[in-house]
Amino acid sequence: MARKAQPTEIYQLKVTLKYSKPPIWRRLLVPSTVSLNKLHYILQTAFDWTNSHLHQFIVGDGLYYGEPHPDYGDFDMRDERKFTLKDIAPGKGHKFVYEYDFGDSWEHVVVVEKVLPPDPAQTYPLCIKGRLAAPIEDIGGMWGYYEFLEAMKNPDHPNHAMYVEWYGDGEVDPDFFDLDHINQGLRNLK
Repeated sequence: MARKAQPTEIYQLKVTLKYSKPPIWRRLLVPSTVSLNKLHYILQTAFDWTNSHLHQFIVGDGLYYGEPHPDYGDFDMRDERKFTLKDIAPGKGHKFVYEYDFGDSWEHVVVVEKVLPPDPAQTYPLCIKGRLAAPIEDIGGMWGYYEFLEAMKNPDHPNHAMYVEWYGDGEVDPDFFDLDHINQGLRNLK
């Protein structure tokens, strides 16, 4: 069986969910040659999202990469399948935004922290660190998530019953971060 060729560069990315306080973030090791389409799935896995909504990558003041669609009209959406991570972030210090779910607008700031040589013993992508659980989808963005957390821990909150009916009465642990779970998901990506 032929051995898969090793990438020439590995980017260490820090991905932080905008407006989260304290910050919700992940640190990932990703080949610089990964397509933006594949990077989308890596980020979905790292934040335990369900890939149920539209997304886009925003570079600078107006370059958009995503899944082009005829309904976008004159909006210039570049096809993410035709571009790599290195195309939009050529090296250390470069950053861009990954937006998921245009309704809730989960904006992630992605920064290339380091450019590393590949480790032949390592499989990529890999999550090496992170902090806090990702918010629940369809909750109304960061502000909706914070209201949800407050309501779930306070039975006297006016929206407590509504959220319990929607989510269930299970415990919500915003501090939970499972590195092994994320890496298992990354290993399962095709």
